[in-house]
Amino acid sequence: MFIFVLQTIWLYISELAGKDLDVWIVLKFLWYVSPRLIPLVLPLTILVTSLMVFGSFAEKYEFAAMKSTGISLQRAMGSVIGFIIVLSITAFFFANNVIPYSEYKWQNLRRNISQFQPSMVISEGQFSQIGDMFNIKVEKKSGDRDQFLKDVVIHKKNETKPNGNFTVIIANNGELASEEGSNTLSLILKEGNYYEEIQTKNPGKQKGEPFAKSYFDEYSINIDLTELNNKDIDKENNLNNQNMYNISELRVEIDSLSESYSTDIQSYTKNMYYRSGVEKFKENKISDSAKPPAISSILEIYNPAHQLQIVKLALNNAKGTLQTVDAKKVEFKNKTKRLNKTEIALHEKYALGIACIILFFVGAPLGAIIRKGGMGLPMVVAILLFLTYHFIGIFAKNSAEDGTMHPFIATWLSTAIMLPLSIWLTYRATTDQGIFDFDSFMQRIGRLFGKKNSEEATEKAKITILLTQQEKALILSRTETQLKDIVKNYRQYGYSEEVRNAALQQLSLKGYTEMELKMSGDFENREYSSALQNFKESSSFSKKALVAYFASIVCVLGMILFNNIDLVASETLKLISQLGQIISLIALYIFAIKSLLNSSKFYKVLGKDQDTGAWIIFMLLGPVIYVFLHFNHIKKMKEELQMIN
Repeated sequence: MFIFVLQTIWLYISELAGKDLDVWIVLKFLWYVSPRLIPLVLPLTILVTSLMVFGSFAEKYEFAAMKSTGISLQRAMGSVIGFIIVLSITAFFFANNVIPYSEYKWQNLRRNISQFQPSMVISEGQFSQIGDMFNIKVEKKSGDRDQFLKDVVIHKKNETKPNGNFTVIIANNGELASEEGSNTLSLILKEGNYYEEIQTKNPGKQKGEPFAKSYFDEYSINIDLTELNNKDIDKENNLNNQNMYNISELRVEIDSLSESYSTDIQSYTKNMYYRSGVEKFKENKISDSAKPPAISSILEIYNPAHQLQIVKLALNNAKGTLQTVDAKKVEFKNKTKRLNKTEIALHEKYALGIACIILFFVGAPLGAIIRKGGMGLPMVVAILLFLTYHFIGIFAKNSAEDGTMHPFIATWLSTAIMLPLSIWLTYRATTDQGIFDFDSFMQRIGRLFGKKNSEEATEKAKITILLTQQEKALILSRTETQLKDIVKNYRQYGYSEEVRNAALQQLSLKGYTEMELKMSGDFENREYSSALQNFKESSSFSKKALVAYFASIVCVLGMILFNNIDLVASETLKLISQLGQIISLIALYIFAIKSLLNSSKFYKVLGKDQDTGAWIIFMLLGPVIYVFLHFNHIKKMKEELQMIN
């Protein structure tokens, strides 16, 4: 928050500096601008803190200690997840109520500050508005109070005709002689000229542009600043924009802008239609008998002089119409931009809370994976992720303002991109997997080039077994029969490969070789291994079918969305959605059938008949029931797998 407030100070320094403002007014300015920074600061804060905290836990082996006592990562994150959900709901209400109010107060304060102490606003090298009658430009200011002016140019409005600058005063030097805090600004000009355009009621004389010119050695101007210097810094001005509305007001504003936009287009269309003169031809229909003989051009009816006039008139009408169309294009573009900004403001209030949750599920698992806490690497990773999220959002919203992208898609795009990343990272963290398995990658490269581990390394891998104290006690306390059971059925018992290898080592110390165990059938549960392989393949294909199922749902929603919004590429996107739905349904049936075949092999290994009733219903009803069939199918196979001895 401190960093973004500093950025705000530098962004609006020109509005605060040189105005002789009290410290209280500057603090009030920062207080009102702070809530509008929350949509930027809060997601970044959640991402950074979750990375730092969970990275520190993993670095200090806190999660390992939790897991050793039976506390999973999900359970460890439970209370923090609850807090993040509450925080997200609070952020939504904050964005809906506090931010619009602070935006209104901030914009009013900015406007009041811009008119505060106008005697300090005479800037070098540009015209400065002083009161309603004077525009003053000075080339250079000097003196301890900047009271001495050089190369002064003043444009003075006429009291009778305030819309024009009919008086120009140019002086080589000038001096501000009024005291600080005075309600009268005394400007003494030296060595200058006074030019005034004379306004006459006779139009003929006015065409000659009469003017009066005079030279002066010294000329004084007194400007009354009573009204300007008495500006109320807390004055409520009639300001409004999309950031000052809550959700209910934004919905009303969107309906109003949409209706106004549609009405304007319809009225302009009718106006252009009537201006074309087509309606007159409808009213005065010419019968076939009254039609003249065949002619190559309608102009042949008229004489050459009239033909020239008609062509000139047609060209002028066409040019006027094109100019009108160009002007209306700009007007409608501005209206479209305002409508899109209003829709973006509506969706941003919902997106803030969801973004907080998603970025937490990006930061927390990532911290647990990289196992690094503190302000170093986690801060760098968090800032890179946030910049990616933020820039995607900025580019999408800029595209949505001019109508290139729908406001709904633009607002939710960055959040939608982060959602799969959060799911993937959470899955990798809860299953104790890294982001990138470098050792596995190097082993695959080695196999690619035909490299094999030496027997010495293999033996070393067998000997080096890492066990917890509880697992060591388990192996040492078991009999030979129980050790054989562990070697054969370690998967059913939920033991790791390390425990199985330790049991093999213990059996080898008791005189049992690998070959003897294989001959006796105690080295591996072949029935379980075969069933497990079929289960994994069936589960994998079933998951792919489930992905295809959700993809078909997304395509259906896409067709509905692009059918209801008016975009240039809506028809193309609708066609892409239709093709995507067809492809996803085909993929769904292919993967589902493959899953069914592997499931049949699974039950064949167990010597049982598979219940194919649900699959027959699936073939008839299609993807409607597949999501329920998938979970029921996997659950039953897991139960059967655990029953194998």
